Amino acid sequence: MGQKVHPRIFRTGVIYSWGSKWFGTRRNMPDLLREDTAIRKFLWSKLKEASVDRIEIERTPRAVTVTVHTAKPGFIIGRGGTGVEQLKTDLKKLVGRGRADQKRNLNLNIIEVTKPSLSANIILQSMITDIEKRVRFRRVLKMHLDRVQKAGAKGCKLMVKGRLNGAEIAREEKVSWGSIPLQNLRADVDYAQGFARTIFGAVGIKVWIYRGEIFSENNNRQAKAKLGEVVSKPKA
Repeated sequence: MGQKVHPRIFRTGVIYSWGSKWFGTRRNMPDLLREDTAIRKFLWSKLKEASVDRIEIERTPRAVTVTVHTAKPGFIIGRGGTGVEQLKTDLKKLVGRGRADQKRNLNLNIIEVTKPSLSANIILQSMITDIEKRVRFRRVLKMHLDRVQKAGAKGCKLMVKGRLNGAEIAREEKVSWGSIPLQNLRADVDYAQGFARTIFGAVGIKVWIYRGEIFSENNNRQAKAKLGEVVSKPKA
């Protein structure tokens, strides 16, 4: 049982949806996939300080819609909407580049994340910033674990690995609280990984946040119906 599975990919199609929603043929699939990768790479680097949670891309035959979920929408929009207009102009250079027959309209949506302390990506970016500022890693772990606890999570695990505090030998340190279900497909486990660039080398960071279980209305309806059948059965 040493194999590890990405928590979000494991549950994609069950409780999570796909980050890219479009259909491609054998001819244009590589170009569209390359374009999605370029858009995401540009936005993650451009909005590094905007506390971005996730980026969703949806395509129709005539338009491309990019939705950015962020904890700081005002940082992206800017004064009078100048920031979002400049961002939209830069994205238009990436959409349909090199394909004159596929010029499409670009729509950019900015959505605010209501609970940023329950987002693994936002916690990850905050930890990266602190470690790159040479804050002690134990303080970073404890501070962000308390932050997730106060936000109402049911479980959290934070891990850092590398030359911690400039030590000669790399090692791994982690803190955890609550429960992190590994095989329950209903469990809403948000996961993110990245690394901080320090003068001693890269320090890897992983974040797990368990936010409870997700039950669809269909599952609830079936469970109630099953319970009704069991209750209505006459005693033998």
